Amino acid sequence: MNSRAESGLLVVVGDLLEDIVVWATEPIRAATDSAAQVFRSRGGSAANVAAHAAALVPTRFIGRVGDDGAGLALASALEARGVDVRVQRQGRTGAVVLVVGPDGERTMFPDRAAAADLDAVEPAWLDGVAWLHVPSYAFEHEPMRSEVRRLVQLARTAGAAVSVDASSAGLIDGLGVERIRAWISALRPDVLFADETEARRLGVDAGGADASRIAGRVVVKHGPAPTEVFDGGELAAHVPVAPVAEVRDLTGAGDAFAAGWIAAALGGADVEGCCLAGHALAASVITVPGADRVNSG
Repeated sequence: MNSRAESGLLVVVGDLLEDIVVWATEPIRAATDSAAQVFRSRGGSAANVAAHAAALVPTRFIGRVGDDGAGLALASALEARGVDVRVQRQGRTGAVVLVVGPDGERTMFPDRAAAADLDAVEPAWLDGVAWLHVPSYAFEHEPMRSEVRRLVQLARTAGAAVSVDASSAGLIDGLGVERIRAWISALRPDVLFADETEARRLGVDAGGADASRIAGRVVVKHGPAPTEVFDGGELAAHVPVAPVAEVRDLTGAGDAFAAGWIAAALGGADVEGCCLAGHALAASVITVPGADRVNSG
């Protein structure tokens, strides 16, 4: 899909970081050298969603970067993807080092730095919002956690839909399962995106139990297996995933899925159509390094 749907503004709140991607080209050997390729790109879960969605729907990003050259470069890179970028500038820009094994699985070392200090966002930055999306990384630190809650309430008052991405099983474990489950439940998102591990952590089992207590709709991704969608705790869709010939780097696949889903939803697609749009966009990023590149072939 190359044309942007004029179906409402998507606003994504969260992190804009530098990704330093280490592609291991042989099995990783501890305490010695391992052959690798290293790539640098614009990253951050929220920024990834915004970058992918901007080709499909009008999209705005809200976040904070450092008052430094890295922050300026990252904001410019995101703007170049067609995103309306609204950032505060103070402190030091964050980065994430991602070590990707030969099987495509990755280990991440995040330093969010200025991104976690988002606070006192101008309400006008939400003007025109039809959908607000927040990765759960935004809940990791204050003051950003409280600020995101305020922005969700402002968006709801404006009549916008709200989605949350569970983001990371490690994040859930680190913050505490009950705490993050309570935070998400209190926001009562219209849509919660999670992979199967994150869903289990949050109490959504294979049959969808407790899904209705955390979000109106829960979208559970199972990698190459069919995606499940639960509405009100009941299975509403079971959508197969088209096979991908070679999976090289899973970085940003979930962000791309969320972008595809939301853009399709804003365009009026049904649940199956939203899943298929998410699958297609995710498939375009998992054969290339980092989350800011797309395989157009």
